[in-house]
Amino acid sequence: MINAAMVGLGWWGKTLVEAVQHVSDDIRFVAATTATLSAESQEFSQQQGITLQENYEALLNNPDVDAVVLATPNAMHVSQILKAAEAGKHVFCEKPLSLDKAGAQKAVAAMQKAGVTLAVGYNRRLHPAMIDLKQRIETGALGTILHFEGSMCFPNALYLKPDAWRANSAETPCGGLAPMGVHVVDAAIDLFGDVEEVFCLSKRRAVEVDVDDTTSIIFNMKNGVTGYLSTLTATAGNFQLQVFGSKGWIRLEGMTHIAGAPSEDRRTRLFGKCTFQPVKGEVETWEAEPKDLSRAALDAFAIAAAGGPPYPVSDDEMVHCVAVTETIIKSSETGLMEKII
Repeated sequence: MINAAMVGLGWWGKTLVEAVQHVSDDIRFVAATTATLSAESQEFSQQQGITLQENYEALLNNPDVDAVVLATPNAMHVSQILKAAEAGKHVFCEKPLSLDKAGAQKAVAAMQKAGVTLAVGYNRRLHPAMIDLKQRIETGALGTILHFEGSMCFPNALYLKPDAWRANSAETPCGGLAPMGVHVVDAAIDLFGDVEEVFCLSKRRAVEVDVDDTTSIIFNMKNGVTGYLSTLTATAGNFQLQVFGSKGWIRLEGMTHIAGAPSEDRRTRLFGKCTFQPVKGEVETWEAEPKDLSRAALDAFAIAAAGGPPYPVSDDEMVHCVAVTETIIKSSETGLMEKII
């Protein structure tokens, strides 16, 4: 059993605690810290049996803490990981690991040197529907893969207060890319390999704060597969990932992490209806099995930290995903198709 500390008790940090506390055999939260030590965070910590500490350094100096889980603003991730590596703590970091490749490389190198485990919360690749999709691709059941399309939407940006960290365009460039779209970027890397180049168009249409809400991205993979991703942060929640092959297409549907939705829904309803349409034959439809992906990711991290199988997202994949993210942001600024940094 790994003893972990939660860093950040916003709505998502609380969701991660709720996913494993008192139910996981691999990880438990024993401590936490958050930017605002409010009555609400104190009450939550007490309910979950967690010791609330005054700052991050106190967690790193706590001998009872084996690992830290970061649900903090994106710009803080790298520096927090470097401090954790120095303290010999394992790290589970919510995505994105960093907004630039150099930072990601520095974080990965520090963790490798310290001999501790680093994991990033790309939990969707752990779902049975995604595993099934990967197997269909690898076995040739879809034929030659031509193209993929992803769409991730939620209304969260409509309710952002101006002082919220996600209302800062430096923290959330290209709108829904960092909070949502990187899941599809990671899926593309997992299913098709490295990305060669990208093009991005990102705009603000409806939200009141100064962040984009409508983002479109084109991908050219190194193996020749093309792709498209849209993220929208000012409409109803939705998730779709569709892969087109010469023998047919498959589409996975579900939802995104909508603030205000019940914690269980945010963890277990990310996948729903699945459809396979072969070139010849009848369409097949089925419902994806429920699975708590937040717990699955944290359990996989804890097992890796305890000396078990490696976390299913490799260090190279983590860095490449950040490089793609950085290049998407660059393309949104230059208006050009850009080679991956």
